[in-house]
Amino acid sequence: MPELKLPDIDYAALLPMLILFGAACVGVLIEGFVPRSVRNMVQLVLSLAAMVAALVFVIRRAGEVTAENAATIGGAIMIDNMGLFMEGALLVLGLVSLLLFGERTLERGGAFVPHAAVTVGSERDREQAVDSGATEVYPLALFSLGGMLMFVTANDLLTMFVALEVFSLPLYLMCALARRKRLLSQESALKYFLLGAYASAFFLFGVAMIYGFAKGVDFRAIHEAVRGSETSPTLLLIGLALVAIGLLFKIAAAPFHVWTPDVYQGAPTPVTAFMAACTKAAAFGALLRVLYVGFDGAKWHFTPVLGAVAVLTMLVGAVLAVTQTDLKRLLAYSSVANAGYLMVGLLGGNKDGLSSTLFYLVAYGFTVIAAFALVSLVRDADGEATHLSRWAGLGRRSPLFAGIFTFLLLAFAGIPLTSGFMAKFGVFGAAIAGDQTWLVIFGVLTSIVLAFPYLRVVVMMWLSEPGETTPSVSIPGVLTSAVLGIGTVATLLLGVLPGPLLELADQASSFIR
Repeated sequence: MPELKLPDIDYAALLPMLILFGAACVGVLIEGFVPRSVRNMVQLVLSLAAMVAALVFVIRRAGEVTAENAATIGGAIMIDNMGLFMEGALLVLGLVSLLLFGERTLERGGAFVPHAAVTVGSERDREQAVDSGATEVYPLALFSLGGMLMFVTANDLLTMFVALEVFSLPLYLMCALARRKRLLSQESALKYFLLGAYASAFFLFGVAMIYGFAKGVDFRAIHEAVRGSETSPTLLLIGLALVAIGLLFKIAAAPFHVWTPDVYQGAPTPVTAFMAACTKAAAFGALLRVLYVGFDGAKWHFTPVLGAVAVLTMLVGAVLAVTQTDLKRLLAYSSVANAGYLMVGLLGGNKDGLSSTLFYLVAYGFTVIAAFALVSLVRDADGEATHLSRWAGLGRRSPLFAGIFTFLLLAFAGIPLTSGFMAKFGVFGAAIAGDQTWLVIFGVLTSIVLAFPYLRVVVMMWLSEPGETTPSVSIPGVLTSAVLGIGTVATLLLGVLPGPLLELADQASSFIR
């Protein structure tokens, strides 16, 4: 009987993930043994320290990557330049997002309900209205972020599926933990869970089909089978379509976007910001690896189909954003449209397309986190005032915050001197170089349409008189102020000085098979 040899494991390469998962486990123990009065601060410090430590090890690893040491755990994980870039981006965006989790000055007890299992409207529910919010969100966020790091570095489809579940399940829970509008929050979590389960099933069925074609699920085997197999490509095409459905659901591409507005509106705003930045980045990181590494030989098959999906996504996001009267739902459809713009860069099929997509993910992440941070400041007695009519005349009440939000909306619209302009310019330019000009035409047209809802909010804030229902803007705490400052400064700097991040993205735009 032959001796079994365990795969070599490079623990140094895996340290960022191990730190996050280890800190999450410690966070679970903290929930059981640390008094509730200090638990929020302890969990916040632990989570931020874990993210900083993980980021340090990502940076240290960046100069040591070679073709020989990139793969680990028997090739299941690939820590290459692309993987390190995505890990760093996710950790930075996750760290900024987590600051919103710790905010306790805007509302007594914070944005999260203390005990989510209590019946809504019951006497116990009314009693817990003044209790400190749940701190379980910190280990949940760390588990989710650790899964995202595994997701973007997975080198086979089964590992990718495991990572998909690791980072999705905590998100389903966190979406149901809103302190205000609890029924809406629980409904959004249930929708997200059910649709996410279907998407995961599609992904797993796709893995089975691809295994039938390639006799393996690692990207090297799939790449070689796509290039050299003489068998019928039927299983390949069916499998690729099913896997793509699972990934397109996570990036909120049409027609798999229907969960997005409900979840963005119902989830606690810190969770919405975390999802808008990190989940989209992780899903696109995985999609880039699947298409550029495993299935690059089948691009003639998937490019027209994904091109049609990109056009539909841009149209749905832009047109439905015009009809929204709730600001969080407007930002949700904006997120859908931005998924379409990211797909334009992805389908460029060249190195510039890959690097511009990476730049776009980081630039959009900073802007959308800052936008949701500002949304959390506009409040009345019932919580956040997200209906657009409530923002009329806000520029007269709080010119500073109205000015910041105007700048962020202009960045979403792609106005020059903002990161949004540089991001769109990059992906559109890469698509033209890759002979996908038809996608750029739709991208420009939908960008013009999408500018209308953004400018409508700007006009309402500055050119309307404040009404009796116009709420005031709460004074942000230190954590929310830090998020607003980081997001706004990053949006400005990436618009006027994009060079350093573009250089990093260009260096990362190569895979090791």
